[in-house]
Amino acid sequence: MRIAILGSAFAALLLLQVSARAADVAAGMAAFNSRGCIGCHGAAGRSPVGPNTPIIAGKPEGFIAGELDRFRSGQRKDRTMSHMAASLSDADIANIAAYLAE
Repeated sequence: MRIAILGSAFAALLLLQVSARAADVAAGMAAFNSRGCIGCHGAAGRSPVGPNTPIIAGKPEGFIAGELDRFRSGQRKDRTMSHMAASLSDADIANIAAYLAE
């Protein structure tokens, strides 16, 4: 009985996590598109417009979030990315990372 209850609780938590992640992905897509990221990285981060712009779609969520945070903090410098990341909130970074990692 106890195992069944724990299993049900675990399944409910997974469903909540999936629901929360879906909302994050949608918010990340909106932020990616509205903040101009698409201008350099292309649709969904899959088709960069220049030879020095990386494909960022499909990268691990933690990697994307970490790089955006490093640009925002000044740890990593790039004229365009430092400026773009400076206005991102923690939630924006998490949402964009979730969207691109899909």
